Parts: sequence; C-alpha cells; structure tokens
Amino acid sequence: MSKPYKEFEPAWIKEAAPADSYRSIFRWGDPEFVKYPKEALYKLMKTTFKMTDDDFRQYAGDVGLDKVVLDAPSKMAQEHIDAFKKISGDENVSTADYDRLSVAYGKTAYDLFRIRERRFDSLPDVVIYPSTSEEIEKIVAYCTQHSIPLYVYGGGSSVTMGVEPVKGGVSLDMRRNFNKVINFNEIDQTITVQAGMSGPCLEETLQNAQKNFGAKRAYTCGHFPQSFEFSSVGGWVVTRGAGQNSTYYGTIADIVLSQKYATPRGRIVTSHYPREATGPNLNQIMMGGEGAFGVLTEVTLKVFRWMPENRHYFSYMFRDWQTAMNAGREMMQRECGYSSVFRLSDPEETSLMLKLYNVDETPLEPLLKMKGYKDMERCLFLGFTDGEKGFSDNVAKNIRKVAKQHGGMSLTAFVAKSWEKGRFTDPYLRDALMDFGIVTDTLECTVNWSNMAQVHDDVRKVCHALPDTIVTTHMSHCYPQGANLYFIFITKMNNSEEFRRYHTSILDAIQKSGAAISHHHGIGKMFAPWLEGSLGRNEYGVFRALKDYFDPGCNMNPGGTIGLDLREDEKKFLREDIK
Repeated sequence: MSKPYKEFEPAWIKEAAPADSYRSIFRWGDPEFVKYPKEALYKLMKTTFKMTDDDFRQYAGDVGLDKVVLDAPSKMAQEHIDAFKKISGDENVSTADYDRLSVAYGKTAYDLFRIRERRFDSLPDVVIYPSTSEEIEKIVAYCTQHSIPLYVYGGGSSVTMGVEPVKGGVSLDMRRNFNKVINFNEIDQTITVQAGMSGPCLEETLQNAQKNFGAKRAYTCGHFPQSFEFSSVGGWVVTRGAGQNSTYYGTIADIVLSQKYATPRGRIVTSHYPREATGPNLNQIMMGGEGAFGVLTEVTLKVFRWMPENRHYFSYMFRDWQTAMNAGREMMQRECGYSSVFRLSDPEETSLMLKLYNVDETPLEPLLKMKGYKDMERCLFLGFTDGEKGFSDNVAKNIRKVAKQHGGMSLTAFVAKSWEKGRFTDPYLRDALMDFGIVTDTLECTVNWSNMAQVHDDVRKVCHALPDTIVTTHMSHCYPQGANLYFIFITKMNNSEEFRRYHTSILDAIQKSGAAISHHHGIGKMFAPWLEGSLGRNEYGVFRALKDYFDPGCNMNPGGTIGLDLREDEKKFLREDIK
C-alpha cells in the first residue's frame, strides 16, 4: 500500500488463505499476495455506500477460511473412473471434494457469492489432469461413446460461467500437466504450446528465448489481459480474448496461427499459413466455440520481437468525455501507427483512478485544478507504445500532437507507469471489499465511434439505476472504426440472486443499445440467453450447424454454452428484426 492508515483501518484479511479452504478457491490469484484499498479509497467507499467504520469491524458473511467439505459425492460409475485412470494414470484422476470444487466456478461475482454462500449449483463428478493431446483425444472419444458431459478448466478466470460443469460429468483441469512448449520456430516467428499454458509461463519462455531455444533475440506474445497471471492460452483462444496491449499487437484472433482440437468427430487441425483463400477460415470458425465443439489441445501463436527499451509512456488529461472521444478517434484514424496500450477513462473512472494510482498525492492534482480540469468532468488518457524505435517514436509524437490539438494536458509518464505497475493486481481488491459486502464486477461491449456516446449514456443510466453505485467506464481496445466500452460497477450487495438480477439488467441495456454484447470476455453460459437475439436467428443458425456437425450428442461443455442447448423460453430476443 502507498501509506499506512492514519485513522481506523478495517479488518482486512492479510494472511494467505489456507490451502484446503473455500477462500483459496474463490479469492483471486497468488495466495501470498494481498491488496486492499488505501485510506482515501476506503473513505470514498464509506461515503458512497453510506457505511461507517462499524460496518468494517466485522465481515458481511462467510470469508471461507475453513476446509472444503462437500455433501455431494461423485455420481460417476466406477467403471468410467477406472477407464479414465487407465488413460491418464491413477494420480491424475480425482473425485476429492477440494479438487471438484476448485474447477466448478469461474471468477464473476456470481461465482464468488455462491461459494461464500456454500451454494454449489454445479460440480463435476470427476476431475482429470491430462498430460498429452492424445490422452485428451481418448477422453473425448470415451465421453462421446458413453454420453458423459465434458468440461475444460484452463486458468479459471472466466466471468461468463464458461467453465461451469452444470451437468456434472468430467472436468479436465489443464493447470497441473498440460502446459508444455511443443515447438518454437524463430524463422516463422511462432511458438506452439499446449492449451493449458499460463500467460506468465508463456511470456517468461519467450522473453528468455535465447536461453531456452538458442534464439537470436527475446520475444513476446503481446497478449496481456488483466487476468494475465491466472489465465491460459486455451482460455484466450476459445473466448476470442483480448489483451491490454491489443491496439498494437491485436487480439488473440489476430495472434493465433493454428489450432488443434479433440472433437467427437475426431482430431481437427487448422492450417498454419498466415493467409489463405481456401474457403471460410477454419481458424476463425473454431475460435470462440468455448469448448462446445471440442477440446482445444494445442495452439500455434505468432510472436513478436521484445523491445521494451523503445517504449514511450504517456498520459494526458482532457476536459470532458466528448473531447476525449474525438481525440481518441483522431489518433486511431490518423494512419501513423497505433500505441500498444490505449486507454481512455470517462469522468467517473478518472476520478477513481487518480486515487487508485496515487495521483491525488502528487503535485499533479493541484495543478489540474489550477488549470481548470474539473473533477467528474475531466478524462484521463494513458498508454504506451511498443515496436521498432522509429515507429514507437513516431506514434508517441503523433499522439502528443493530437492530444495538444484537443486541449490535452500532459501528466508525464507517471500515471501510465503507475497504472502498469498495478494492472494485474487490481483484481485482488475484489476479495477485500467483498468481505464487507461491497461487490465489484465488469461488463464490456463493442461500439462504433458513431454510437459510442449513445451506448455510454444508455448503459451507464441502467448501471446507476441501483442507488449508491460507482460506475466507471473506459475504452481500452481501439480501432479506426470503433472501440470496446468496459464498464466496472462497485456497489453494496448482499447475495448472488441480487447480483444476477442487476447483471441481467445491464446485459439487457447493452443489447438494447445496439452494441455487441461482448468484445473479449466471451459468452459462456451467463451471456448465452442474449446471443441469438444479438446476432439474428438465421446468423445464429450457423453455430447450431457447427454443433450438429462436431457434437450431435451435446456432450462438449453442455448446459447453455453460447446458447446451443437453451430452451426457446430461456433466450432473450430484444431486437425488433428478430422473428
């Protein structure tokens, strides 16, 4: 933390969660790392949510420090368990309580609430830790033959109920054994890895390519989602994810070169060429399937030269949201190259970020006030460039020029560097706040520049319909034609069903606004009711045809994934042109 508390400090849980506890499952990330709000943010929470110090002297509910014990024995027949042990080994097949719960939920607040409430809607009957693609192919074939539901757990950071085993069966946990490098090709600038490889492991491998592979230089994948530390390559691919540096490197859909799947129809391997005109692109067809067509086993990714010495950090303050959007659009349409990180915050997020990243404790705060950049009107823009030195210099120069033309005040590199330092650790704040009944979660969508302001207003209005709620918004994945809008809400809430109702109202608002209902989080089972209504019935029929081809028995990630086995009355059709 930046400074010790001067006054009352809440009873934040600062010790690591016991290894066999509920808390070790629902908390974010590294069990040894703890992050809680600094004093200024704590006081803001008290004011916003009409709470007092007394509300922070005791926890709002169960904080999950006790050992996981489930009153839900596995329903899997012993003959099937024995068959799986024959494929993967006795030590890699488990029906233990902790192992089953550890792969049951993702990381949306709905999941965290349910574990805290000891509400276990979904549990796999058996967890398997595969080691090779061939093992997974055998497991898929066996599950298909015996009509056993099959799910996959990669890094566990899903916020769409994407990994939830709603029909029991088998869950493949990729973390333990399925994380190896298959091939590194410096001539083509590619790396092939097993789908369970984590972001940090991949990046460490590439940045040490000279040592690991005898390469000429260090490399990067360029894919850094906020969940980077606890997400997997496979998860990125099957959800069509995006990293915080995607404005330059591209989303995962741009980075993937080839994929291998184990499907009920057999092994599927997509082409490894950078471009082809050989009919519809199978790489793109398979990405986004979220396990509904089969299990992703191996991925070949493009890699890029790692040149952090050429990086330029920047941060600017604009006077209002409309001016900031105009500046951002000009930067993206200027045709001078794109920065790596490109993040523009609206007024409410700007107010919070200045506290979160300690700008309020620097001379920049009084200087902003003196220059007339008013709180809850001003908008923070930050980022950094990557690439070859001349390219990086030119991008930074043009960003500076456009910012100046739109009245942007430079805040130096300080704010961007502060953001970078905390960008992967901010999710840890969720656990500390949730212990006292304060919930934070996110939703995001894609817009064009022409409807950005309207979508921003429409969705925020619904978010703010819940009294005493902080709602921040930023764009962080940008294109010449538009960007994503990323909404973060922080509110006081008591239980999982209250959260689900609120979350549903926001998804309704996003769809009614005309935006795409997800830019990079994916669909899973949580967003699935809106998907057919968002795309159109005829268009969605293509997905159904793919499901019928790959998995007619509906054994792959069943229970609503991308809406493929939802009943008609479970879907939400909000567009007038859907008949």
